[in-house]
Amino acid sequence: QVQLVESGGGLVQAGGSLRLSCAASERTFSSYSMSWFRQAPGKERTFVAGIIWSGASTYYVDSVQGRFTISRDNAKNTMYLQMNSLKPEDTAVYYCAADRLWRSTYVNTREYEYDYWGKGTQVTVSS
Repeated sequence: QVQLVESGGGLVQAGGSLRLSCAASERTFSSYSMSWFRQAPGKERTFVAGIIWSGASTYYVDSVQGRFTISRDNAKNTMYLQMNSLKPEDTAVYYCAADRLWRSTYVNTREYEYDYWGKGTQVTVSS
């Protein structure tokens, strides 16, 4: 069973940057689309950004477009989320997830499309 472990969260001032990482336990990670979701206090978990298995295509929610960059290194079984120009509204627990479809050519934005989840990493942006 694939295990996903997020890291890189923390406390940062508005306008600052953080880089999140998601390490997968198996090499099969390289054959699945991966995404980042986030859950703010008192709110539902929502899609943030995703990347297909090859890295050739990415998709972002409008609120982070131009500020966040998703990437992956299949040789290291690791996915990243570079977050720049952070805002207080970006405060949330960030989760990485692996899609259930092998070598899908598109990014799913719905939670039920993902079979594996990490435990999350807290990102707090102060104003």
